[in-house]
Amino acid sequence: MASTLRDPRYRAIVARLIALRKDAGLNQRELAALLEKPQSYVAKVELHERRLDIVQFVEWLRALEIDERKFFADVLKDIPVLKRKR
Repeated sequence: MASTLRDPRYRAIVARLIALRKDAGLNQRELAALLEKPQSYVAKVELHERRLDIVQFVEWLRALEIDERKFFADVLKDIPVLKRKR
């Protein structure tokens, strides 16, 4: 499986994260403080230089006070189901 950093579906998810951060009125430094990470962590994610795993996604969403179940439900609607080859 190829890296997801360049995958348009992953980029769309990161774009959602950026929009959510901005909607919350936070800059990168403020979000990083909530995550107890350096500002460069947030910047690298937003610039597609660093990938988030599922636990990090949940931490990110909770820091923004976003319902992670709703977020992932919305994201899953936009990702097509892969058909298994037989």
